[in-house]
Amino acid sequence: MNLTDCSRRLSVVLLGLALTGCGAPGHKVAQSTPLLWPAAPDAPRVAFVKAFSRPEDLGISRGFLQRAADLLFGRDESALVRPMAVVAVGDILYVADPGSKGVHRFDQKEGGHDLIHGAGGVPLPSPVALALGAEGEVYVSDSALATVFVIRPGAREAVPLALGVKLGQPTGIAFDEAGARLFVVDTSAHRVHVFGRDGTLEASFGQRGTGDGEFNYPTLIWRTPQGRLYVTDSLNFRVQSFDERGRFVSKFGGLGDGGGDLPRQKGVATDHYGHVYIVDSLLHALQVFDDQGRFLLSLGGIGRERGEFWLPTGLFIGADDQIYVCDSYNQRVQVLRYIGGPT
Repeated sequence: MNLTDCSRRLSVVLLGLALTGCGAPGHKVAQSTPLLWPAAPDAPRVAFVKAFSRPEDLGISRGFLQRAADLLFGRDESALVRPMAVVAVGDILYVADPGSKGVHRFDQKEGGHDLIHGAGGVPLPSPVALALGAEGEVYVSDSALATVFVIRPGAREAVPLALGVKLGQPTGIAFDEAGARLFVVDTSAHRVHVFGRDGTLEASFGQRGTGDGEFNYPTLIWRTPQGRLYVTDSLNFRVQSFDERGRFVSKFGGLGDGGGDLPRQKGVATDHYGHVYIVDSLLHALQVFDDQGRFLLSLGGIGRERGEFWLPTGLFIGADDQIYVCDSYNQRVQVLRYIGGPT
């Protein structure tokens, strides 16, 4: 593009922004009619709250020059491309996005958006999981770089952690606030490693197999406040639970396409009632189980409307029982809320 063409295009962009006013068009992601699961006449248990793809969907405005650059150069680094993991730290949302080669940080209170890379702006090619630390820090696993990073509050870079064992393919991560321990799933090793505050390897559990406590390419992990660990055992098509010492407790799931089956589980989390939520990308659904692994409810299905999913990958539940689902191929995060009582 020569200078004349660039100037002409910039003029068109500026005219377009002037005609549309200072606001940028956002996605209309919520409707007035409540969306609840299960459908009437059953008592509702889960409600749709909102969805977001870019800062404007969260009420975060971007500057005139940012929007002009997006239109001029045909890219928007603030928009989600392929979200795979999400955590909420108060009013701040972090979304791991391999499509953007980084982690988005949306600050709903102060306003603003950052796309966080590694030191010196080095891209993160495969950030696949996030975990919330004790002091607002967020841990990030990058399976391609075989590294776990940490993003400190307010930092603009993800800093690699020095851990006491060489990782093959780190995926799921979870943090134990009381014990200051970091749990890391190493998918290629079929194990879960436990690291201390200084990165020292304290324990490991699991090996390849189909028995209780064995794994076949485990991927994600969730730790409850009570210390129960849930691990998605992907190619055994199940979820296994363990106590805080890594001792096997229970399992549920199986290969199939019905309620309670887990053919391609891509996220696990629990609410404060102990319900276990599993997002499954092959079923394009979010399934809910009780703390004994009994199937309760499925919601979703393939589609682009609110409450529908397209290859969902990634799940987080906050202390307020707000449920965040990375709707990967719809390039958005959908937010739901559990509104029922104990099972």
